[in-house]
Amino acid sequence: MRIPAALREQGIEDARCWSIPMTTRFRGITVRDGVVLRGPEGWAEFSPFWDYDPAESAAWLRCALADATAPRPAPLRGSIEVNATIPVVPPALAHRLARVGGARTAKVKVADVASSLPEDLERLEAVRDALGPDARIRVDANARWDRDESISAIPQLDRAAGGLEYVEQPVASLEDLVAVRRAVDVPIAADELVRRAEDPLRVARAGAADVLVMKVQPLGGVARCLELAAEADLPVVVSSALESSVGLSAGLAFAAALPELTHACGLATGVLLTGDLVAAPLRADGGTIPVERPRPEPELLESHGAPRELTARWEQRLEACAQLL
Repeated sequence: MRIPAALREQGIEDARCWSIPMTTRFRGITVRDGVVLRGPEGWAEFSPFWDYDPAESAAWLRCALADATAPRPAPLRGSIEVNATIPVVPPALAHRLARVGGARTAKVKVADVASSLPEDLERLEAVRDALGPDARIRVDANARWDRDESISAIPQLDRAAGGLEYVEQPVASLEDLVAVRRAVDVPIAADELVRRAEDPLRVARAGAADVLVMKVQPLGGVARCLELAAEADLPVVVSSALESSVGLSAGLAFAAALPELTHACGLATGVLLTGDLVAAPLRADGGTIPVERPRPEPELLESHGAPRELTARWEQRLEACAQLL
């Protein structure tokens, strides 16, 4: 695919567009696609979702550019504990997915348009049954509740789960998040109000969350994430943006470089893709993933190459974001 001149000038030597179907609908999509870029430090990923405009997507490109051209920070740990991710699926399938990869923590999606609260409760009960009483369970509402719905639903979810580790982004606004945190006994985590905010630290300053969920691509790269985590002074959960193993490895690099890492990270999402760009995809084993930087295989870049029309869209998007940088 065509590489913008501005990126070539900064050391990007190759770019490939990819498209991989997902194993189940997640975040409203059934196919994940993006671009991988090769620079002097290796391959990096640029894969903002299609609902991100060029201005917001530019941070994702800043991350890829930095990851491809600058060394990653030295790791403080060689493997990262991860959570299983449970989409909006029937309880029996949730029960099976909770055991994949040996994780002792599960994040369960709730408040989806395709699910009701009673169905969410059944899914949580199935996950608790699969993992046993000592496992940690967290839920993610993706900001789909209002304040009153959150305050009503969270205690019910907490009981169904046999105790929740935290609830991720129950509401959309900062003011509502502050109110919900004050009204419930379950810890609150912020995601969208961190990665989609002009000021990612506003949540921490407002006392709106107990935990920050941080994703490397939308926040501009590993180095930037480390700076934000230090300033926020809150526990961090490193999560994925449904990347291929190329992008997941950047998240692992961030998690490995954090001075403290007290929670399992949401980086075991490779199982949601039907394929990958590397020969040995980054998958959980015994609840952990090793800190590695896998290299894409030429034959997999070819077999998962995006069709011409999609590649053209990504070329336009790459050019628009490069101009903003």
